[in-house]
Amino acid sequence: MVIGMKKLFLLLLVVASLSSCTEYTKVMKSNDVDYKFEYAQRAYDQKKYLQAAMVLNDVITPLRGGPKGEEALFLLGMSYYENKDYLNSGVYFKTYYNRYPKGKYAELARFYSGYGYYLSSPDPQLDQSNTRKGIEELQGFIDFFPKSDKVNIAQNAIFELQDKLTLKELQNAQLYYNLGNFLGNNYESAIITAQNALRNYPYSKYREEFEMLILKSKFQEANQSVAEKKEERFRDVVDEYYSFINNYPNTKNRKEADTIFKIARHHVQD
Repeated sequence: MVIGMKKLFLLLLVVASLSSCTEYTKVMKSNDVDYKFEYAQRAYDQKKYLQAAMVLNDVITPLRGGPKGEEALFLLGMSYYENKDYLNSGVYFKTYYNRYPKGKYAELARFYSGYGYYLSSPDPQLDQSNTRKGIEELQGFIDFFPKSDKVNIAQNAIFELQDKLTLKELQNAQLYYNLGNFLGNNYESAIITAQNALRNYPYSKYREEFEMLILKSKFQEANQSVAEKKEERFRDVVDEYYSFINNYPNTKNRKEADTIFKIARHHVQD
């Protein structure tokens, strides 16, 4: 009896699936825009997001300018978003809020546009175009809707995205440091990269790592300088040490920083 019920249940699932596919095929062949839009709404509610997106792509142009055009465009963005196609969803959300800046879904469109880029932001070693777009879109959302209940979510996402950008810059600066004097003065490049990152992202959680890398780079640059430049550069190392220790008196890098200071101090005349 149990086996029979299971077979009946599976049969019903197959029939329902075939029926759904048959209806989808019928909808795609139809020229009835209202029928297609109603199907897309039902498909979205049933979490058939890809089907909803495919049908909505067919109707957003004929519906544009009409009473259903605004909802169709937003629903298309949401269909891609729920299907985790964040790049396409971002395109349609941005189209929506540019076309309907005071529309019913303008707040949500701006939020999901940025949050989709946040969700699709890759690892720091990869291209960070989506990370930058996410920051831009989320900041735009906060600027336009500062009282939204999603502002805290957006702000935290911005902080995470900024930390990802700063981590990439930290990795770049560390690479320059590791290259040393290979094919040029890479210590100077490490210093410039780190200083730019600190200026662009002053509240980064990697601030201490950047400042320590600057200290180490200045020390290596001074230590490997020609004789006439050594004292001036070691004096800069001493100043950098005092700044670093003042900012991070309990740093885990204290022993290394103190060693650098002692060597640098030895090269500086009173």
